[in-house]
Amino acid sequence: MDWKGKRVLVTGAGGFIASHLAERLVAEGAQVRAFVRYNSRNDLGMLKLIPADAFSQLEILQGDLRDAEAVRKAVTGVDTVFHLGALIAIPYSYVNPREVIDVNIMGTLNVLMTARDSGARRVVHTSTSEVYGTARYVPIDEKHPLQGQSPYSASKIGADRIAESFYRSFEVPVATLRPFNTFGPRQSARAVIPTIIAQALTRDEVKLGSLEPSRDFTFVADTVEGFLRIASADNVLGEEINLGNDNTIRIGDLAEKIFGIVGKSPKLIADPQRVRPGKSEVMKLWASNQKAKELIGWEPRVSLDEGLRRTIEWISSHLDLYKPDEYTV
Repeated sequence: MDWKGKRVLVTGAGGFIASHLAERLVAEGAQVRAFVRYNSRNDLGMLKLIPADAFSQLEILQGDLRDAEAVRKAVTGVDTVFHLGALIAIPYSYVNPREVIDVNIMGTLNVLMTARDSGARRVVHTSTSEVYGTARYVPIDEKHPLQGQSPYSASKIGADRIAESFYRSFEVPVATLRPFNTFGPRQSARAVIPTIIAQALTRDEVKLGSLEPSRDFTFVADTVEGFLRIASADNVLGEEINLGNDNTIRIGDLAEKIFGIVGKSPKLIADPQRVRPGKSEVMKLWASNQKAKELIGWEPRVSLDEGLRRTIEWISSHLDLYKPDEYTV
């Protein structure tokens, strides 16, 4: 698809994946409207880290996904809606489940209602591998049962089902992308890979929660490519599509791999405050990406080792953004 001149909206544009997507869309020639959650500090999140020439071409709107009027202003007049806005921190969902459910479900409803009324060509709704919970079988395909093992994952299951209902009830042209664990430059310390890297670069000890869960990691450039492909494909309306490497690695082994690339051997310490409730922890995620290959011609191009090298290089140059001694909820 030729994105030149196309008017697009990216919700949650201050976030990790969304900032990379906005930057890529600008590079493709799109007219990008970036919807960012308002705060009194005028903090635009990760958008402030994209190149200045790309940033200058963004139309930035600030607001809240729960505000239907703010969302209407953002969605109206665009060709494609990339809906990435959400509260995504699982530990935070234990602390404030009402806010997480309100933002993720009502925010999605507001986006879909305006897309229906304004006649948007395509809505790409962002799901998460967390909706599957601990794998009942691997690799996990899109037919795997959904399991709400945290308030966050439950909120995303609700949002996914609302997106499905708007396709079935109102023929809203929505397609759902379900990334597994995306990583790369600009990711916050809330995620496990930046947490390990920032500590390994600066400390002799690395504190983590449980080392036994395993995850399927995808480099952010590959995830962004998946967004562009699902937004332009003809055969994806009403579909839910996984994005993952079709592989998995134990968190303890991931830490050792990062230590090897960094060239240090810090001591791994289990930190009780980082351990999730036993029935809530997702023990294994491993994506089947067969549907992505078949419907949108997508498969990952950046290996885990190469992605880690790029991420370590970036974090090494931006250590001022990280607080290795603090646990980020």
